[in-house]
Amino acid sequence: MSELLDVRVASVRQLTPLVREFTFEAVSGDLPGFSAGSHVQVHMPGTGRPLCNAYSLLSDPQQRQHYRIAVRLQEQSRGGSRFMHEQVKEGDVLRLSPPANLFAPHSRAGHHLMIAGGIGITPFMAYIAALEQRGGSMELHYAYRSGLTDTYLEELAARLGAALHPYDGRAGQRLDIHQVLSDQPLGTHVYICGPDSLISDVCQTADALGWPAERIHWEAFAAPEPGEPFVAELADGRTLAVPGDYSLLEALEQAGVPVPNLCRGGVCGQCMTPYSAGEVDHRDLYLSDSERADHLMPCVSRGKGGCTVKLAL
Repeated sequence: MSELLDVRVASVRQLTPLVREFTFEAVSGDLPGFSAGSHVQVHMPGTGRPLCNAYSLLSDPQQRQHYRIAVRLQEQSRGGSRFMHEQVKEGDVLRLSPPANLFAPHSRAGHHLMIAGGIGITPFMAYIAALEQRGGSMELHYAYRSGLTDTYLEELAARLGAALHPYDGRAGQRLDIHQVLSDQPLGTHVYICGPDSLISDVCQTADALGWPAERIHWEAFAAPEPGEPFVAELADGRTLAVPGDYSLLEALEQAGVPVPNLCRGGVCGQCMTPYSAGEVDHRDLYLSDSERADHLMPCVSRGKGGCTVKLAL
């Protein structure tokens, strides 16, 4: 794994009752550059467990002096978003993974169609800055709940004008995905970030309308859901008890078993791990049905019913 970055919390802003923005600056030297769509993993100390979450960088990629992220407080938080909201303050030093990009805007797109739900707006803030600088054609459809998840709405209205299409769920405004996708020029690429239901609806509608798969891009960062405790057995015979509020990846990290990872949300495929026995509750969005017969994603998937899952690690 790449060397972690030490950063200082330069500022904290409460944007809505549910969303906090954090600005980080380097403790020493310069921060590495990043491209639109990049994310970092924030490592959270003092939680008594190997806890880290991935967050999109929302700052202008041309601004190398700082990174900005926004964190939504999750109702079912396992500790990550609550730690960021309740314990992190200005002046604190945190450790970040270097930026990685799994969601970059396509370089040959004739038009960029962005669809965001709630906190899913964050990667598009960097997209918009990058597209503004190169004169890229774009439009943004933003579904939110006013007063809760309408983050950056005023700024977006000023920057995008008629290219912003807002939908306030509290006012009964609904995004018509079929209409939006049906009325796009040739060469359009669509990008979706938000709840799984939004991603699924857009992908299914695009597929039904005949959009080529290579013009559909999506990103979902979600902390692993808790589940039943189970046991993981390693190739050397060691066994790990995985508590209900730990992911298998976290249990492996705590035991000193390194596993490559980038998104920690079952999307990127980096932590794909073979297994030979055990009933697995697959929760990823990466593996095919055939791959799930002998592989799992330990960042989100887990054993069922207290079983023992034998890993080839």
